Amino acid sequence: MEPANDIATGHDTNVRADGRMNDSEPLGPVQEARRHADQVHSRLVELGATVATTESLTGGLLGVLLTEAPATSVTYRGGLIVYGTDTKNHMAGVDNDLLSKHGPVHPAVAEELAIGARERVDADYGVGITGVAGPGPQGGRPVGEVHVGIASAQGVSSHEHHFEGNRSEIRSAAAAAALADLAAELDRQLGFRES
Repeated sequence: MEPANDIATGHDTNVRADGRMNDSEPLGPVQEARRHADQVHSRLVELGATVATTESLTGGLLGVLLTEAPATSVTYRGGLIVYGTDTKNHMAGVDNDLLSKHGPVHPAVAEELAIGARERVDADYGVGITGVAGPGPQGGRPVGEVHVGIASAQGVSSHEHHFEGNRSEIRSAAAAAALADLAAELDRQLGFRES
């Protein structure tokens, strides 16, 4: 079966019209991330909503993925790259006491990054991502540990992921996971709206 064409972005996807994946070819992390970015854009268009990002370990990769397709300026407001621990506080508003107590890689930090993205860039949804890409552990956190925060008017949540591979593979997998988490949240919101 040929990949479907995403209506909102015009990209070919491995998602069938019924929303299920074509299983003919496994996707690599970058292709999977692009597929999720297309899903996010389509769902945001449907909701009439926008998103902003605050990124640490992905260093802007989410922003790149969310702006690859034409017309994404309608849904993607912008993002912050807060690679240094101190920038998480002064750019995204992460509490200094939280950073001192838990370090930069923690679920609560991801949540505050998401809130910071949403509030500081004025978007309906915020995504915050932090983690350890390697080559070694950071603050007692193992390589491959990633936390994704999603903030909206309905509240904030975080998801923990663990990946293996080199820095590039971990960063790509983390971006794909963050976009999948956001797509799932948008699906929930669409389900709430239709009920």
